[in-house]
Amino acid sequence: MLKPALARLWRDERTLQFGAVRRHARVVEQVDRPVAAFLDLLDGSRSTEELIAAGERLGLGRAVAGALLDSLARGELLDDAAALRQALDGYPRARQELLGPDAAALSLVHPEPGEAAEVLTARRAARIEVRGAERVGAALAAVLTARGDGTVTVVDRGRVAARDCSPAGVPATDVGRLRTTAAREAVHRAAGSPVGERHRPDPVSAGPPALVVLAPRDGSAAFGGAATEAHELMRAGVPHLYVGVVEHLGVVGPLVVPGASSCGRCASLTRQDEDDSWPRLLAQLDGTGAGRARTPACDSALATAVAGLAALHAQLYLDGVLPPSVDGWCEVSAADGMARRLRLPSHPGCGCLWPSAPVPPQGRP
Repeated sequence: MLKPALARLWRDERTLQFGAVRRHARVVEQVDRPVAAFLDLLDGSRSTEELIAAGERLGLGRAVAGALLDSLARGELLDDAAALRQALDGYPRARQELLGPDAAALSLVHPEPGEAAEVLTARRAARIEVRGAERVGAALAAVLTARGDGTVTVVDRGRVAARDCSPAGVPATDVGRLRTTAAREAVHRAAGSPVGERHRPDPVSAGPPALVVLAPRDGSAAFGGAATEAHELMRAGVPHLYVGVVEHLGVVGPLVVPGASSCGRCASLTRQDEDDSWPRLLAQLDGTGAGRARTPACDSALATAVAGLAALHAQLYLDGVLPPSVDGWCEVSAADGMARRLRLPSHPGCGCLWPSAPVPPQGRP
């Protein structure tokens, strides 16, 4: 089928353009009535052989119809409709309709026929753990679920406070409820489950999650997170993403691939090189530290933007694309609305990328 995400625009009476964004736009020239009628048949309901036979009936001839299909494929305008239907069949009917726009977008990011279906199938098998159910964490978990991830679990303690609530995550009507329960229900709603249906957590599969997102309520994960927690994830080889809002600044990253990219400790050591007092300051920010703000700032729009950006970075990584938060992090400021990417080289004193065993000298076994 022709990719349904692409607009069809007539440049003149014989020239048809697919797509409005330059990166994906393609032009088909010499489009007469038979060719236009043939293009209308590319709706996913016919096989290649059936299309070629239809082209012959329209007067194009089998050779011309086949050449036109080849040209459209080379231009990345075609997708495998059967593969996409099979991928969507793994979801409940209501969720299939919700995933329609996501699947259409995937066909542009992953342009080969059937490639979007493969990514969607892989998403269904993914398991992600979000640690933190505040404005950023709960919204991020809901967005990941809406994009088609199979299991998104949210871990937190305590009860929902007013400052945890946002339109994209836990609603204000959930104040006083257990944070984990409220966040899980937000995820349940994002999956398209019927209103009022009781949420039953999915059984947790064996093995570590594909990704852990660290999004604690106080935002301190934006500056390296809890050292013990991060160390455990590094030892287990679990990829993890730091996310948080600190004062007027939203931070996404680094996304740590253990043994292959810089880590949260690299960020802390780099900051320490610039400011000798940083470890002392960080200790006062973390957890119940005495230096924490009395009323932590977390702009609603900024938290929602950070949750969306973090969900995009997480999904890019799980889809096989390295996001800019690997070996770096992204900052979004509530002061000017600008998003910036900062590099984070591996710190020589960290050791996260050191070889796990001594490398023998050249020429020795």
